[in-house]
Amino acid sequence: MRLTEDDKKIIKQVLDIKDYDPDTFDPKILDELETDEEYRGILHKHGAEVLGSKRYQRLKTYIQHGDVTVFEHSIHVALCAIKLNRKLRVGCKERALIRGALLHDYFLYDWHDSDAPGNIHPKLHGFYHPGIALRNACRDFKLSPREKDIIEKHMWPLTIRPPRCREAWIVCLADKYASTLETLKLKKGKIKVNYA
Repeated sequence: MRLTEDDKKIIKQVLDIKDYDPDTFDPKILDELETDEEYRGILHKHGAEVLGSKRYQRLKTYIQHGDVTVFEHSIHVALCAIKLNRKLRVGCKERALIRGALLHDYFLYDWHDSDAPGNIHPKLHGFYHPGIALRNACRDFKLSPREKDIIEKHMWPLTIRPPRCREAWIVCLADKYASTLETLKLKKGKIKVNYA
């Protein structure tokens, strides 16, 4: 369902951006990306090893934002990253971009539960989870330096050190975009296509 004209006016007032495109925060964008065969093919081409991993499948059991799981959120971020890379003609290495996006929140615990195993800093999850995700990803997958940078720096400016490669910058932006849609409940969970 598209945003109403009233919703678009409210978002424009809140953001107060010159030349604001009212469809920017339209959740239909993620719905379209989820079912786009080309994007799905790119995701499978570069992310099959990650998506097929038994441990990665555990992300389906953890909620990220609202009713969106960490698994769904990571796919949203990967799809948005592909779209941003192509739309802005950034020239990212798509394999690193997709794998880094899929693994950026690979922390493997319920961050809403302060007693969950692995949640060592419950109130500071935003600051600490990139390091935890990186450690888990390095344990389970062979990562390139770009993929490591994406995972470690995706929460910039909370991570203090900014991303060092264009792929990490794109995932950082894609994560904030997808998180905004999910947190404001503009995008509900339950991806329409099976990515596993």
